[in-house]
Amino acid sequence: MTRTALTSFLVSLVLAPAVSPLHAQVPEFDILILGGRVLDGTGNPWRLADVAVRENRIVAVGSLAGSNATRTLDATGKLVTPGFIDLHSHADGPNYGARGLRSSDERRRAAPNLVMQGITTVVVNQDGRSLWPIGQQKTELEALGIGPNAILLVGHGTIRRRVLADDFRRAATEAEVQQMRGLVRQAMLEGASGMSAGLEYVPGRWSTTEEVVALTEEIVPFGGVYVAHQRSEGADPMWYWPSEFAGRPPSLLDAVRETIVIGRRTGATVVASHIKAKGADYWGSSTAAIRLIEEARASGVSIYADQYPYNTTGSDGNTVLIPGWARRTGQPGEQAERDHARSLERVLADRNLVSNLRRDIAHEIARRGGAENVIVFEYPDSSYIGKSIAELARDRGSSPVDVAIALQLEGHATRPGGARLRGFSLSDYDIEPYASQPWTATATDGWVTLPEDGFTHTRVYGTFPRKLKEFAVSRGLLSVGDAVRSATSLPGQILGLRDRGLLQPGYMADLVVLDLDMLQDNATFFEPHQYPSGIEYVLVNGSFVVDEGAPTWKLPGVVISPADRRGERGATGSK
Repeated sequence: MTRTALTSFLVSLVLAPAVSPLHAQVPEFDILILGGRVLDGTGNPWRLADVAVRENRIVAVGSLAGSNATRTLDATGKLVTPGFIDLHSHADGPNYGARGLRSSDERRRAAPNLVMQGITTVVVNQDGRSLWPIGQQKTELEALGIGPNAILLVGHGTIRRRVLADDFRRAATEAEVQQMRGLVRQAMLEGASGMSAGLEYVPGRWSTTEEVVALTEEIVPFGGVYVAHQRSEGADPMWYWPSEFAGRPPSLLDAVRETIVIGRRTGATVVASHIKAKGADYWGSSTAAIRLIEEARASGVSIYADQYPYNTTGSDGNTVLIPGWARRTGQPGEQAERDHARSLERVLADRNLVSNLRRDIAHEIARRGGAENVIVFEYPDSSYIGKSIAELARDRGSSPVDVAIALQLEGHATRPGGARLRGFSLSDYDIEPYASQPWTATATDGWVTLPEDGFTHTRVYGTFPRKLKEFAVSRGLLSVGDAVRSATSLPGQILGLRDRGLLQPGYMADLVVLDLDMLQDNATFFEPHQYPSGIEYVLVNGSFVVDEGAPTWKLPGVVISPADRRGERGATGSK
Protein backbone atom coordinates (compact mmCIF):
# COMPACT_ATOMS: atom_id res chain seq x y z
CA MET A 1 0.00 0.00 0.00
CA THR A 2 1.44 3.45 -0.92
CA ARG A 3 1.94 6.17 1.67
CA THR A 4 -0.91 8.17 0.11
CA ALA A 5 -3.28 5.22 0.21
CA LEU A 6 -2.37 4.42 3.81
CA THR A 7 -2.97 8.04 4.83
CA SER A 8 -6.40 8.02 3.20
CA PHE A 9 -7.30 4.75 4.94
CA LEU A 10 -6.33 6.11 8.38
CA VAL A 11 -8.29 9.32 7.80
CA SER A 12 -11.37 7.32 6.83
CA LEU A 13 -11.18 5.38 10.10
CA VAL A 14 -11.02 8.60 12.09
CA LEU A 15 -13.87 10.24 10.26
CA ALA A 16 -16.16 7.14 10.11
CA PRO A 17 -19.28 7.40 12.30
CA ALA A 18 -19.10 5.47 15.55
CA VAL A 19 -21.08 2.22 15.71
CA SER A 20 -23.49 2.13 18.66
CA PRO A 21 -22.83 -0.78 21.04
CA LEU A 22 -26.62 -1.28 21.20
CA HIS A 23 -26.79 -1.98 17.48
CA ALA A 24 -23.87 -4.35 17.58
CA GLN A 25 -25.06 -6.26 20.65
CA VAL A 26 -26.42 -9.76 20.21
CA PRO A 27 -29.79 -10.13 22.05
CA GLU A 28 -29.34 -11.66 25.50
CA PHE A 29 -32.70 -13.40 25.41
CA ASP A 30 -35.20 -14.69 22.90
CA ILE A 31 -38.21 -13.38 24.83
CA LEU A 32 -38.36 -10.84 27.63
CA ILE A 33 -41.59 -10.33 29.58
CA LEU A 34 -41.35 -7.06 31.47
CA GLY A 35 -43.23 -5.70 34.46
CA GLY A 36 -45.61 -8.57 35.07
CA ARG A 37 -47.16 -9.77 38.30
CA VAL A 38 -45.52 -13.17 38.56
CA LEU A 39 -47.47 -15.99 40.20
CA ASP A 40 -44.87 -18.72 40.29
CA GLY A 41 -47.29 -21.64 40.82
CA THR A 42 -46.45 -22.28 44.48
CA GLY A 43 -49.57 -20.55 45.77
CA ASN A 44 -47.58 -17.52 46.94
CA PRO A 45 -48.95 -14.02 46.21
CA TRP A 46 -47.73 -12.35 43.05
CA ARG A 47 -44.50 -10.38 42.93
CA LEU A 48 -43.42 -7.80 40.41
CA ALA A 49 -40.73 -9.34 38.20
CA ASP A 50 -39.45 -9.71 34.66
CA VAL A 51 -39.13 -13.11 33.00
CA ALA A 52 -36.53 -14.03 30.39
CA VAL A 53 -36.63 -16.98 28.00
CA ARG A 54 -33.76 -18.36 25.98
CA GLU A 55 -34.51 -21.16 23.51
CA ASN A 56 -37.07 -23.30 25.34
CA ARG A 57 -36.33 -22.51 28.98
CA ILE A 58 -36.85 -19.80 31.56
CA VAL A 59 -33.38 -18.44 32.25
CA ALA A 60 -34.01 -15.48 34.55
CA VAL A 61 -36.73 -14.09 36.81
CA GLY A 62 -36.18 -10.75 38.54
CA SER A 63 -35.28 -7.19 37.65
CA LEU A 64 -34.12 -7.34 34.04
CA ALA A 65 -34.61 -3.73 32.96
CA GLY A 66 -32.01 -2.74 30.41
CA SER A 67 -31.68 -6.24 29.02
CA ASN A 68 -32.46 -6.80 25.39
CA ALA A 69 -34.26 -9.60 23.59
CA THR A 70 -35.44 -10.63 20.17
CA ARG A 71 -38.97 -9.97 21.36
CA THR A 72 -40.11 -7.99 24.39
CA LEU A 73 -43.61 -8.08 25.90
CA ASP A 74 -44.98 -5.39 28.18
CA ALA A 75 -46.88 -7.27 30.90
CA THR A 76 -47.60 -4.28 33.11
CA GLY A 77 -50.69 -5.02 35.20
CA LYS A 78 -50.90 -8.58 33.82
CA LEU A 79 -50.38 -11.92 35.54
CA VAL A 80 -47.53 -14.12 34.36
CA THR A 81 -47.94 -17.76 35.37
CA PRO A 82 -46.63 -21.22 34.51
CA GLY A 83 -48.52 -22.98 31.74
CA PHE A 84 -51.59 -24.89 32.88
CA ILE A 85 -51.39 -28.68 33.13
CA ASP A 86 -54.62 -30.51 32.32
CA LEU A 87 -54.51 -33.63 34.49
CA HIS A 88 -57.52 -35.30 32.82
CA SER A 89 -57.75 -34.75 29.06
CA HIS A 90 -59.22 -36.58 26.07
CA ALA A 91 -57.14 -34.61 23.57
CA ASP A 92 -55.88 -38.00 22.41
CA GLY A 93 -56.80 -41.62 22.92
CA PRO A 94 -58.39 -44.53 21.04
CA ASN A 95 -61.68 -42.69 20.52
CA TYR A 96 -60.22 -39.28 19.70
CA GLY A 97 -57.47 -39.93 17.14
CA ALA A 98 -59.23 -38.49 14.08
CA ARG A 99 -60.37 -35.44 16.03
CA GLY A 100 -57.48 -35.09 18.43
CA LEU A 101 -53.73 -34.74 18.58
CA ARG A 102 -53.15 -37.46 15.96
CA SER A 103 -55.52 -35.91 13.44
CA SER A 104 -54.40 -35.33 9.87
CA ASP A 105 -55.83 -31.82 10.32
CA GLU A 106 -53.11 -29.53 11.68
CA ARG A 107 -55.77 -27.24 13.14
CA ARG A 108 -56.85 -30.01 15.49
CA ARG A 109 -53.30 -30.91 16.43
CA ALA A 110 -52.82 -27.27 17.42
CA ALA A 111 -55.69 -27.77 19.95
CA PRO A 112 -56.83 -24.13 19.81
CA ASN A 113 -59.67 -24.51 22.34
CA LEU A 114 -57.18 -25.89 24.86
CA VAL A 115 -54.19 -23.59 24.42
CA MET A 116 -56.49 -20.55 24.31
CA GLN A 117 -57.38 -21.21 27.94
CA GLY A 118 -53.72 -21.43 28.90
CA ILE A 119 -53.23 -25.20 28.72
CA THR A 120 -49.68 -26.15 27.77
CA THR A 121 -49.68 -29.84 28.78
CA VAL A 122 -52.42 -32.48 28.54
CA VAL A 123 -52.52 -35.90 30.23
CA VAL A 124 -54.26 -38.28 27.83
CA ASN A 125 -55.52 -41.88 27.54
CA GLN A 126 -58.03 -41.47 30.35
CA ASP A 127 -60.85 -43.62 31.76
CA GLY A 128 -58.98 -46.88 31.19
CA ARG A 129 -58.78 -46.38 27.41
CA SER A 130 -55.49 -46.05 25.58
CA LEU A 131 -53.92 -46.98 22.29
CA TRP A 132 -51.74 -50.05 22.07
CA PRO A 133 -48.86 -50.14 22.02
CA ILE A 134 -48.00 -46.95 23.87
CA GLY A 135 -44.71 -46.72 22.01
CA GLN A 136 -46.53 -46.42 18.69
CA GLN A 137 -48.74 -43.62 19.97
CA LYS A 138 -45.68 -41.75 21.25
CA THR A 139 -43.95 -42.13 17.89
CA GLU A 140 -47.01 -40.90 15.96
CA LEU A 141 -47.43 -37.81 18.13
CA GLU A 142 -43.78 -36.89 17.86
CA ALA A 143 -43.78 -37.35 14.08
CA LEU A 144 -46.96 -35.35 13.47
CA GLY A 145 -46.27 -32.39 15.74
CA ILE A 146 -48.69 -31.14 18.41
CA GLY A 147 -49.62 -27.80 19.96
CA PRO A 148 -49.53 -28.60 23.69
CA ASN A 149 -47.25 -31.10 25.35
CA ALA A 150 -48.71 -34.56 26.01
CA ILE A 151 -48.27 -37.09 28.82
CA LEU A 152 -49.43 -40.65 28.09
CA LEU A 153 -51.15 -43.08 30.43
CA VAL A 154 -51.85 -46.74 29.73
CA GLY A 155 -55.49 -47.77 30.04
CA HIS A 156 -56.47 -50.51 32.48
CA GLY A 157 -59.50 -51.32 30.30
CA THR A 158 -57.32 -51.62 27.21
CA ILE A 159 -55.01 -54.05 29.02
CA ARG A 160 -57.98 -56.03 30.31
CA ARG A 161 -59.46 -56.37 26.83
CA ARG A 162 -56.16 -57.60 25.40
CA VAL A 163 -55.98 -60.43 27.92
CA LEU A 164 -59.65 -61.35 28.49
CA ALA A 165 -60.87 -60.44 24.98
CA ASP A 166 -64.70 -60.58 24.95
CA ASP A 167 -64.86 -62.70 28.10
CA PHE A 168 -64.50 -59.71 30.43
CA ARG A 169 -67.73 -59.88 32.46
CA ARG A 170 -65.99 -61.65 35.32
CA ALA A 171 -63.02 -61.48 37.64
CA ALA A 172 -59.66 -62.24 36.06
CA THR A 173 -57.76 -65.37 37.02
CA GLU A 174 -54.35 -65.17 38.67
CA ALA A 175 -52.70 -66.18 35.39
CA GLU A 176 -54.58 -63.44 33.54
CA VAL A 177 -53.58 -60.88 36.16
CA GLN A 178 -49.96 -61.84 35.63
CA GLN A 179 -50.35 -61.34 31.87
CA MET A 180 -51.88 -57.93 32.48
CA ARG A 181 -49.05 -56.98 34.81
CA GLY A 182 -46.59 -57.73 32.05
CA LEU A 183 -48.44 -55.50 29.61
CA VAL A 184 -48.56 -52.62 32.09
CA ARG A 185 -44.82 -52.98 32.62
CA GLN A 186 -44.29 -52.97 28.85
CA ALA A 187 -46.30 -49.76 28.52
CA MET A 188 -44.30 -48.06 31.25
CA LEU A 189 -41.06 -49.02 29.54
CA GLU A 190 -42.39 -47.60 26.25
CA GLY A 191 -43.14 -44.20 27.74
CA ALA A 192 -46.35 -44.29 29.78
CA SER A 193 -46.35 -42.11 32.90
CA GLY A 194 -48.95 -44.14 34.78
CA MET A 195 -52.23 -46.00 34.41
CA SER A 196 -55.80 -44.78 34.03
CA ALA A 197 -58.89 -46.77 34.95
CA GLY A 198 -62.54 -46.52 33.98
CA LEU A 199 -64.16 -48.65 36.68
CA GLU A 200 -67.67 -47.41 35.87
CA TYR A 201 -67.24 -48.44 32.23
CA VAL A 202 -66.91 -51.60 30.17
CA PRO A 203 -64.77 -53.65 30.79
CA GLY A 204 -63.38 -52.14 34.00
CA ARG A 205 -66.58 -52.48 36.00
CA TRP A 206 -66.06 -56.26 36.29
CA SER A 207 -62.53 -55.98 37.65
CA THR A 208 -61.82 -56.56 41.33
CA THR A 209 -59.89 -54.28 43.64
CA GLU A 210 -57.26 -57.03 43.87
CA GLU A 211 -56.75 -56.90 40.10
CA VAL A 212 -56.36 -53.12 40.06
CA VAL A 213 -53.95 -53.23 43.00
CA ALA A 214 -51.80 -55.82 41.22
CA LEU A 215 -51.60 -53.75 38.04
CA THR A 216 -50.97 -50.51 39.93
CA GLU A 217 -48.00 -52.16 41.65
CA GLU A 218 -46.31 -52.30 38.23
CA ILE A 219 -46.31 -48.50 37.81
CA VAL A 220 -44.82 -47.75 41.23
CA PRO A 221 -41.14 -48.54 40.41
CA PHE A 222 -41.44 -46.04 37.53
CA GLY A 223 -42.90 -43.29 39.71
CA GLY A 224 -46.18 -43.66 37.82
CA VAL A 225 -49.55 -42.19 38.80
CA TYR A 226 -52.91 -44.01 38.96
CA VAL A 227 -55.80 -41.87 37.65
CA ALA A 228 -59.25 -43.34 38.22
CA HIS A 229 -62.67 -42.71 36.81
CA GLN A 230 -64.09 -44.42 39.87
CA ARG A 231 -66.84 -47.03 40.06
CA SER A 232 -69.49 -44.47 40.91
CA GLU A 233 -69.86 -40.70 41.01
CA GLY A 234 -73.08 -40.49 43.00
CA ALA A 235 -75.53 -42.74 44.81
CA ASP A 236 -75.05 -45.39 42.11
CA PRO A 237 -73.17 -45.95 38.81
CA MET A 238 -74.38 -44.77 35.42
CA TRP A 239 -75.14 -48.36 34.37
CA TYR A 240 -77.56 -48.90 37.26
CA TRP A 241 -81.32 -49.15 36.65
CA PRO A 242 -83.48 -50.14 39.66
CA SER A 243 -85.57 -52.60 37.64
CA GLU A 244 -82.55 -54.53 36.36
CA PHE A 245 -80.23 -54.86 39.35
CA ALA A 246 -80.96 -56.16 42.81
CA GLY A 247 -78.95 -55.21 45.85
CA ARG A 248 -77.01 -52.04 46.65
CA PRO A 249 -74.80 -50.73 43.85
CA PRO A 250 -71.50 -48.99 44.67
CA SER A 251 -71.72 -45.33 45.61
CA LEU A 252 -69.22 -42.49 45.31
CA LEU A 253 -68.12 -43.08 48.90
CA ASP A 254 -67.49 -46.76 48.16
CA ALA A 255 -65.47 -45.70 45.12
CA VAL A 256 -63.37 -43.21 47.08
CA ARG A 257 -62.65 -45.88 49.68
CA GLU A 258 -61.46 -48.22 46.91
CA THR A 259 -59.11 -45.57 45.49
CA ILE A 260 -57.71 -45.02 48.97
CA VAL A 261 -57.15 -48.77 49.37
CA ILE A 262 -55.29 -48.90 46.04
CA GLY A 263 -53.06 -46.02 47.11
CA ARG A 264 -52.42 -47.45 50.58
CA ARG A 265 -51.61 -50.98 49.43
CA THR A 266 -49.35 -50.01 46.53
CA GLY A 267 -47.78 -46.76 47.69
CA ALA A 268 -48.72 -45.19 44.36
CA THR A 269 -49.91 -41.63 43.92
CA VAL A 270 -53.62 -42.00 43.13
CA VAL A 271 -56.17 -39.53 41.75
CA ALA A 272 -59.96 -39.56 42.13
CA SER A 273 -60.73 -38.06 38.75
CA HIS A 274 -63.36 -35.39 37.91
CA ILE A 275 -64.62 -35.77 41.47
CA LYS A 276 -68.28 -34.89 41.98
CA ALA A 277 -71.52 -35.83 43.73
CA LYS A 278 -73.93 -36.71 40.96
CA GLY A 279 -77.71 -36.66 41.35
CA ALA A 280 -80.13 -34.42 43.24
CA ASP A 281 -80.63 -37.06 45.92
CA TYR A 282 -76.86 -37.20 46.57
CA TRP A 283 -76.02 -33.51 46.76
CA GLY A 284 -74.04 -32.60 49.85
CA SER A 285 -72.19 -35.91 50.05
CA SER A 286 -68.90 -34.19 49.20
CA THR A 287 -68.52 -33.54 52.94
CA ALA A 288 -68.13 -37.26 53.58
CA ALA A 289 -65.87 -37.80 50.54
CA ILE A 290 -63.60 -34.95 51.62
CA ARG A 291 -63.40 -36.40 55.12
CA LEU A 292 -62.36 -39.80 53.74
CA ILE A 293 -59.64 -38.24 51.58
CA GLU A 294 -58.37 -36.00 54.39
CA GLU A 295 -58.13 -38.95 56.78
CA ALA A 296 -56.31 -41.03 54.17
CA ARG A 297 -53.84 -38.24 53.44
CA ALA A 298 -53.22 -37.79 57.17
CA SER A 299 -52.34 -41.48 57.37
CA GLY A 300 -49.81 -41.17 54.53
CA VAL A 301 -51.84 -42.13 51.44
CA SER A 302 -50.83 -40.02 48.44
CA ILE A 303 -54.35 -39.37 47.16
CA TYR A 304 -55.49 -36.35 45.16
CA ALA A 305 -58.48 -35.36 43.04
CA ASP A 306 -59.13 -33.37 39.89
CA GLN A 307 -62.25 -31.42 38.97
CA TYR A 308 -63.87 -29.31 36.27
CA PRO A 309 -65.81 -26.30 37.66
CA TYR A 310 -69.21 -26.86 36.02
CA ASN A 311 -72.52 -28.27 37.24
CA THR A 312 -73.21 -30.60 34.34
CA THR A 313 -71.50 -33.74 33.10
CA GLY A 314 -71.59 -35.48 29.71
CA SER A 315 -70.22 -34.27 26.42
CA ASP A 316 -72.66 -32.97 23.79
CA GLY A 317 -75.85 -33.06 25.83
CA ASN A 318 -76.58 -36.74 25.73
CA THR A 319 -78.85 -37.35 28.71
CA VAL A 320 -81.27 -40.21 27.99
CA LEU A 321 -84.13 -40.71 30.44
CA ILE A 322 -85.59 -43.87 28.86
CA PRO A 323 -83.76 -47.01 30.11
CA GLY A 324 -81.85 -49.01 27.54
CA TRP A 325 -83.95 -52.15 28.01
CA ALA A 326 -87.08 -50.20 27.00
CA ARG A 327 -85.43 -48.89 23.84
CA ARG A 328 -84.07 -52.26 22.73
CA THR A 329 -87.33 -54.19 22.71
CA GLY A 330 -88.51 -55.45 19.32
CA GLN A 331 -87.68 -57.68 16.42
CA PRO A 332 -84.12 -57.91 15.03
CA GLY A 333 -85.03 -55.96 11.92
CA GLU A 334 -86.54 -53.17 13.97
CA GLN A 335 -83.49 -53.17 16.20
CA ALA A 336 -81.34 -52.46 13.15
CA GLU A 337 -83.56 -49.47 12.34
CA ARG A 338 -83.10 -48.20 15.93
CA ASP A 339 -86.75 -47.23 16.14
CA HIS A 340 -86.74 -46.43 19.82
CA ALA A 341 -90.28 -45.03 19.74
CA ARG A 342 -91.70 -48.31 18.44
CA SER A 343 -89.78 -50.26 21.07
CA LEU A 344 -91.14 -48.00 23.79
CA GLU A 345 -94.69 -48.45 22.50
CA ARG A 346 -94.36 -52.21 22.99
CA VAL A 347 -93.24 -51.70 26.57
CA LEU A 348 -96.17 -49.37 27.27
CA ALA A 349 -98.56 -52.01 25.93
CA ASP A 350 -97.34 -54.51 28.54
CA ARG A 351 -98.80 -53.65 31.94
CA ASN A 352 -96.23 -55.85 33.65
CA LEU A 353 -93.42 -53.63 32.34
CA VAL A 354 -94.94 -50.17 32.75
CA SER A 355 -94.29 -49.89 36.50
CA ASN A 356 -90.62 -50.82 35.99
CA LEU A 357 -90.36 -48.30 33.15
CA ARG A 358 -91.78 -45.45 35.21
CA ARG A 359 -89.60 -46.34 38.19
CA ASP A 360 -86.45 -46.31 36.06
CA ILE A 361 -87.32 -43.00 34.39
CA ALA A 362 -88.02 -41.33 37.75
CA HIS A 363 -84.69 -42.61 39.02
CA GLU A 364 -82.82 -41.25 36.00
CA ILE A 365 -84.50 -37.83 36.27
CA ALA A 366 -83.27 -37.58 39.88
CA ARG A 367 -79.79 -38.81 38.92
CA ARG A 368 -79.63 -36.10 36.24
CA GLY A 369 -80.38 -33.32 38.73
CA GLY A 370 -84.17 -33.42 39.01
CA ALA A 371 -86.89 -32.37 36.57
CA GLU A 372 -86.05 -28.66 36.99
CA ASN A 373 -82.48 -29.30 35.87
CA VAL A 374 -82.94 -31.46 32.77
CA ILE A 375 -83.08 -29.07 29.80
CA VAL A 376 -84.11 -29.63 26.17
CA PHE A 377 -81.45 -28.51 23.69
CA GLU A 378 -82.74 -30.01 20.44
CA TYR A 379 -86.27 -31.16 19.50
CA PRO A 380 -88.59 -31.08 16.47
CA ASP A 381 -90.92 -28.67 18.27
CA SER A 382 -88.72 -25.59 18.71
CA SER A 383 -90.96 -24.26 21.51
CA TYR A 384 -89.56 -27.00 23.74
CA ILE A 385 -85.93 -25.88 23.36
CA GLY A 386 -84.52 -24.27 26.47
CA LYS A 387 -87.26 -25.58 28.72
CA SER A 388 -86.82 -28.02 31.56
CA ILE A 389 -88.67 -31.29 31.96
CA ALA A 390 -90.46 -29.69 34.92
CA GLU A 391 -91.62 -26.73 32.81
CA LEU A 392 -92.87 -29.03 30.07
CA ALA A 393 -94.72 -31.10 32.65
CA ARG A 394 -96.50 -27.97 33.88
CA ASP A 395 -97.27 -26.87 30.33
CA ARG A 396 -98.70 -30.26 29.42
CA GLY A 397 -100.47 -30.83 32.73
CA SER A 398 -98.61 -34.10 33.23
CA SER A 399 -95.78 -35.58 35.27
CA PRO A 400 -92.04 -35.38 34.44
CA VAL A 401 -92.08 -39.13 33.78
CA ASP A 402 -94.90 -38.68 31.26
CA VAL A 403 -92.92 -35.90 29.55
CA ALA A 404 -89.89 -38.18 29.19
CA ILE A 405 -92.08 -40.82 27.55
CA ALA A 406 -93.71 -38.25 25.26
CA LEU A 407 -90.34 -36.91 24.09
CA GLN A 408 -89.41 -40.37 22.80
CA LEU A 409 -92.82 -41.07 21.23
CA GLU A 410 -93.31 -37.63 19.67
CA GLY A 411 -89.71 -36.60 19.01
CA HIS A 412 -86.88 -38.16 17.01
CA ALA A 413 -87.86 -41.83 16.89
CA THR A 414 -84.34 -42.97 16.08
CA ARG A 415 -82.64 -40.83 18.74
CA PRO A 416 -82.38 -42.38 22.21
CA GLY A 417 -84.81 -40.42 24.36
CA GLY A 418 -86.25 -38.56 21.36
CA ALA A 419 -84.44 -35.28 22.10
CA ARG A 420 -81.06 -33.83 22.92
CA LEU A 421 -81.18 -33.26 26.66
CA ARG A 422 -78.61 -32.00 29.14
CA GLY A 423 -78.92 -32.77 32.82
CA PHE A 424 -77.40 -30.31 35.27
CA SER A 425 -76.77 -33.04 37.78
CA LEU A 426 -74.23 -31.37 40.07
CA SER A 427 -74.64 -28.73 42.76
CA ASP A 428 -72.52 -25.95 44.23
CA TYR A 429 -73.06 -27.73 47.56
CA ASP A 430 -70.33 -30.07 46.32
CA ILE A 431 -68.55 -28.22 43.49
CA GLU A 432 -67.35 -25.42 45.76
CA PRO A 433 -65.97 -27.55 48.63
CA TYR A 434 -64.08 -29.78 46.20
CA ALA A 435 -62.67 -26.78 44.30
CA SER A 436 -61.24 -25.21 47.44
CA GLN A 437 -59.28 -28.26 48.61
CA PRO A 438 -55.48 -27.95 48.38
CA TRP A 439 -55.32 -31.48 46.89
CA THR A 440 -57.78 -30.80 44.03
CA ALA A 441 -56.22 -30.06 40.65
CA THR A 442 -58.08 -28.30 37.86
CA ALA A 443 -58.79 -30.45 34.80
CA THR A 444 -61.07 -30.14 31.78
CA ASP A 445 -62.11 -33.76 31.12
CA GLY A 446 -62.17 -32.14 27.66
CA TRP A 447 -60.99 -32.73 24.13
CA VAL A 448 -59.95 -30.93 20.95
CA THR A 449 -62.86 -29.30 19.17
CA LEU A 450 -63.52 -26.90 16.29
CA PRO A 451 -66.67 -24.87 15.56
CA GLU A 452 -67.89 -27.33 12.91
CA ASP A 453 -68.19 -30.04 15.55
CA GLY A 454 -71.55 -28.82 16.86
CA PHE A 455 -72.76 -29.11 20.46
CA THR A 456 -70.08 -29.65 23.06
CA HIS A 457 -69.45 -29.05 26.74
CA THR A 458 -68.38 -25.56 27.79
CA ARG A 459 -65.56 -27.06 29.85
CA VAL A 460 -63.58 -27.72 26.65
CA TYR A 461 -63.26 -23.95 26.16
CA GLY A 462 -63.45 -22.39 29.61
CA THR A 463 -62.35 -24.63 32.50
CA PHE A 464 -59.16 -22.86 33.56
CA PRO A 465 -60.36 -19.26 33.09
CA ARG A 466 -63.56 -20.13 34.99
CA LYS A 467 -61.66 -21.58 37.95
CA LEU A 468 -59.54 -18.44 38.17
CA LYS A 469 -62.15 -15.75 37.59
CA GLU A 470 -65.38 -17.23 38.92
CA PHE A 471 -64.15 -19.41 41.76
CA ALA A 472 -61.15 -17.39 42.96
CA VAL A 473 -61.99 -13.76 42.13
CA SER A 474 -65.80 -13.66 42.17
CA ARG A 475 -66.64 -16.28 44.79
CA GLY A 476 -63.46 -16.07 46.85
CA LEU A 477 -63.33 -19.82 47.41
CA LEU A 478 -59.54 -19.73 47.17
CA SER A 479 -56.89 -17.13 46.41
CA VAL A 480 -55.84 -16.40 42.85
CA GLY A 481 -52.41 -17.79 43.76
CA ASP A 482 -53.95 -21.05 44.95
CA ALA A 483 -56.15 -21.26 41.85
CA VAL A 484 -53.00 -20.95 39.72
CA ARG A 485 -51.31 -23.58 41.90
CA SER A 486 -54.22 -25.99 41.28
CA ALA A 487 -53.51 -25.63 37.55
CA THR A 488 -49.71 -25.74 37.62
CA SER A 489 -47.46 -26.99 40.41
CA LEU A 490 -50.14 -29.23 41.97
CA PRO A 491 -50.65 -31.39 38.84
CA GLY A 492 -46.90 -31.12 38.32
CA GLN A 493 -46.37 -32.54 41.79
CA ILE A 494 -48.93 -35.32 41.22
CA LEU A 495 -47.20 -36.29 37.98
CA GLY A 496 -43.70 -35.92 39.38
CA LEU A 497 -42.67 -33.45 36.69
CA ARG A 498 -39.06 -32.38 36.86
CA ASP A 499 -39.15 -29.01 35.10
CA ARG A 500 -42.74 -27.93 34.48
CA GLY A 501 -45.45 -26.47 36.70
CA LEU A 502 -43.38 -23.68 38.29
CA LEU A 503 -42.13 -20.37 36.99
CA GLN A 504 -38.46 -20.36 37.92
CA PRO A 505 -35.10 -20.43 36.14
CA GLY A 506 -34.25 -23.78 34.60
CA TYR A 507 -37.87 -24.77 34.03
CA MET A 508 -39.31 -25.18 30.56
CA ALA A 509 -40.80 -22.02 29.07
CA ASP A 510 -44.44 -23.06 29.32
CA LEU A 511 -45.95 -19.69 30.23
CA VAL A 512 -49.22 -17.76 30.31
CA VAL A 513 -49.69 -13.99 30.30
CA LEU A 514 -53.25 -13.02 31.20
CA ASP A 515 -55.30 -9.97 32.07
CA LEU A 516 -57.23 -10.91 35.20
CA ASP A 517 -59.63 -7.98 34.80
CA MET A 518 -60.60 -9.15 31.30
CA LEU A 519 -60.51 -12.88 32.05
CA GLN A 520 -63.81 -14.60 31.29
CA ASP A 521 -65.01 -17.99 30.10
CA ASN A 522 -67.39 -17.07 27.28
CA ALA A 523 -68.68 -20.47 26.17
CA THR A 524 -72.35 -21.25 26.78
CA PHE A 525 -74.18 -24.52 26.24
CA PHE A 526 -76.18 -23.11 23.35
CA GLU A 527 -73.13 -21.33 21.89
CA PRO A 528 -70.16 -23.33 23.18
CA HIS A 529 -67.55 -22.54 20.52
CA GLN A 530 -66.24 -19.32 22.04
CA TYR A 531 -62.70 -18.71 23.24
CA PRO A 532 -62.24 -17.14 26.66
CA SER A 533 -61.25 -13.49 27.05
CA GLY A 534 -58.12 -12.27 28.79
CA ILE A 535 -55.58 -14.93 27.80
CA GLU A 536 -53.10 -12.80 25.86
CA TYR A 537 -50.03 -14.98 25.39
CA VAL A 538 -49.32 -18.68 25.85
CA LEU A 539 -45.92 -20.23 25.27
CA VAL A 540 -45.19 -23.94 24.90
CA ASN A 541 -41.48 -24.77 25.12
CA GLY A 542 -40.68 -21.13 24.42
CA SER A 543 -42.86 -20.89 21.30
CA PHE A 544 -46.01 -18.77 21.08
CA VAL A 545 -49.17 -20.87 20.64
CA VAL A 546 -51.33 -17.87 21.59
CA ASP A 547 -50.15 -14.43 20.51
CA GLU A 548 -52.04 -11.22 21.25
CA GLY A 549 -55.11 -13.22 22.18
CA ALA A 550 -55.28 -15.41 19.07
CA PRO A 551 -54.07 -18.95 18.31
CA THR A 552 -50.93 -19.15 16.19
CA TRP A 553 -51.56 -22.77 15.09
CA LYS A 554 -47.94 -23.66 15.86
CA LEU A 555 -47.00 -27.20 16.93
CA PRO A 556 -44.14 -26.94 19.47
CA GLY A 557 -45.43 -29.57 21.89
CA VAL A 558 -43.51 -32.68 22.87
CA VAL A 559 -44.41 -36.02 24.43
CA ILE A 560 -43.17 -35.81 28.00
CA SER A 561 -41.56 -39.12 28.84
CA PRO A 562 -40.80 -40.71 32.21
CA ALA A 563 -37.23 -39.41 31.87
CA ASP A 564 -38.66 -35.90 32.31
CA ARG A 565 -40.25 -36.81 35.62
CA ARG A 566 -39.00 -37.09 39.18
CA GLY A 567 -39.29 -40.08 41.46
CA GLU A 568 -38.39 -42.88 39.08
CA ARG A 569 -36.76 -45.90 40.60
CA GLY A 570 -35.25 -47.30 37.44
CA ALA A 571 -37.24 -50.53 37.34
CA THR A 572 -36.64 -52.88 34.48
CA GLY A 573 -38.73 -55.81 35.62
CA SER A 574 -41.55 -56.95 37.86
CA LYS A 575 -41.39 -56.54 41.61
